[in-house]
Amino acid sequence: MPHPIPSPLVIATRESRLALWQAEHVQQRLQQLGHQVRLLGMTTRGDQILDRSLSKVGGKGLFVKELETALAEGRAQLAVHSLKDVPMELPEGFVLACVLERSNPRDAFVSNDYASLAALPAGSVVGTSSLRRQVLLQHLRPDLQIEPLRGNLDTRLRKLDEGQYSAIVLAAAGLERLQMPERIRMQFDTEQMLPAAGQGALGIEVRADQTALIETLQALAHMPSWLATAAERAVSRRLGGSCSVPLAAHARWQTGDTGNGDDAQLLLQAAWGDPAGQAALILAQHQTTVRTLDEAQALGQQVAEQLLAAGAQPAAGPH
Repeated sequence: MPHPIPSPLVIATRESRLALWQAEHVQQRLQQLGHQVRLLGMTTRGDQILDRSLSKVGGKGLFVKELETALAEGRAQLAVHSLKDVPMELPEGFVLACVLERSNPRDAFVSNDYASLAALPAGSVVGTSSLRRQVLLQHLRPDLQIEPLRGNLDTRLRKLDEGQYSAIVLAAAGLERLQMPERIRMQFDTEQMLPAAGQGALGIEVRADQTALIETLQALAHMPSWLATAAERAVSRRLGGSCSVPLAAHARWQTGDTGNGDDAQLLLQAAWGDPAGQAALILAQHQTTVRTLDEAQALGQQVAEQLLAAGAQPAAGPH
């Protein structure tokens, strides 16, 4: 027998300003549908461990584990995530109920002194928390010094303002959501700096047995965004899908296609880089008609196989 939808619905969320914005955005959307909704703020392990890179301490799952515990125990019914932070394989008993319409997927160059990546003097220190950004920045500017940068958005900006970095690279969507577009000196073209799988999109995670809730959440789903991010995530899943893999994947609908037409064409591009900087960047892409999540995942699988055939290395061990 399906679980009835409780009232109020409780959204488990991290307590950073950006996470709260995302949870409040979903809260408002659900309230417009007539639901009572409240937030349950939580601190995750990913928020607490700031002195080491994510790839060394357990990966993206550190940001969602406590939220999933709240779902499992019934203290909350849904968790709102930046899709790029959601592990490619969810634990048994949990599902991604829907993906909302994606906002800006691009990376932003943020600096108090320089207008662009090209303007940075040789040897400048650039901060990023992402292996993907590290290898892409090294590809674009091998003469720069790329240093780790952890913490929530406000913490990262503070470290820049304190002079620890000449520039930092962040997701443009986060700065725009928190009404800080003026901090963006330059947005990277997706061809130049391929985004992470799911970047700019929000996903809602629920328990798999909450069938009535899953059905209700379809009203928030944006199918073109869901199909595109499903293709991207399939690339990442095939290569071991974690932040210990320097991988980029970005899908976009070709001009005139929305993902709803009979012949909607989705172009998926992916890149893999050697974190040690010893090998050239490996690129792959494919374009095909995509109408269903299965077709989107098949496209992702195909592009992942191209990367592997060209020499990309999947992550070692379980993820």
